[in-house]
Amino acid sequence: MCTPEPTCPENATICSGTSCLVPRDPFNDILNVVMSTTLTVMLALVMFSMGCTVEARKLWVHIRRPWGIFIGFLCQFGIMPFTAFALSLIFNVLPVQAVVIIVMGCCPGGSSSNVFCYWLDGDMDLSISMTACSSILALGMMPLCLLIYTTVWTSGDAIQIPFDSIGITLVSLLVPVALGIYTKHRWPNAAKKILKVGSVVGILLIIIIAVIGGVLYQSSWTISPSLWIIGTIYPFIGFGLGFLLARFVGQPWHRCRTIALETGMQNAQLASTITQLSFSPAELEVMFAFPLIYSIFQLVVAGVAVGIHYSVKRCRQKVSADEDGEGTHSTVEDQNKQNYALENGGFHCDENGNSEDKDKATKL
Repeated sequence: MCTPEPTCPENATICSGTSCLVPRDPFNDILNVVMSTTLTVMLALVMFSMGCTVEARKLWVHIRRPWGIFIGFLCQFGIMPFTAFALSLIFNVLPVQAVVIIVMGCCPGGSSSNVFCYWLDGDMDLSISMTACSSILALGMMPLCLLIYTTVWTSGDAIQIPFDSIGITLVSLLVPVALGIYTKHRWPNAAKKILKVGSVVGILLIIIIAVIGGVLYQSSWTISPSLWIIGTIYPFIGFGLGFLLARFVGQPWHRCRTIALETGMQNAQLASTITQLSFSPAELEVMFAFPLIYSIFQLVVAGVAVGIHYSVKRCRQKVSADEDGEGTHSTVEDQNKQNYALENGGFHCDENGNSEDKDKATKL
């Protein structure tokens, strides 16, 4: 019985018996470009709506007195890189894995923090100014932090900093926010409507980005358990330390929430770009999923924080409503007492509802 000879695919470039060289399928690359462009445009629209919450006067106050921005800078480029370095040593990960953890810790804050800051009733003016300042300072602080913390495992020249990506992130943040600020100044009623839509779209966009990242890079999920553990606890540490430091220096609660968000929520897309530019495909297999893991769990932490915040807020509103109801009830009772006294002999009542005749009887 004759067996049919194997045939090479039509798009094969080199054939040698049963061995064929087939060009790489560009579908994932095309999909990646299309989705990146679409998400960038959507993110710009979301940041435009977030800019509709910002008042230029308050923003200028934060810039003139940058105490909150300084605390955020200390958390962003002090606490987070050192925490990444410490976790890498504690879990004794591979050198390339340690480098990607530190790269994640050295990245500036992402735009997701601005969306969650709105939902957590934070200081939007501070959030926008911190995100912009961290992106600007990252141009110098990222190379410095990477030089300090990664020399244990690799040379500083081995890591490429995509300054163009940082610049694009900065432009995509500042331009839409500036337009949003102008819109709020000129058309405040329209800004309120834009904000309502943009805040919902922002949450949906963050979820879509997480899902798409998981689908496009699903082959990278098989990594060591230590990276899963670090990716899970690292966001909690970032949020917690940022909140505690802000509270320690006396910042009000809404600014503590803002600084915590700006500390814990890193620009995972920038971290992925750096790792792709700096390492070989073999090295990427054991490290590339970490930015995705961190991104997912930072969204989980922020989502839990929003849920807790609204639960506490609802309980406080309920308690306040009950107290108001009791006050209204007592006021109605006092008014009924006075009306009863006036209808029965023209008695005059004091603030406790006591009549003058009772006072006279007491004197007698």
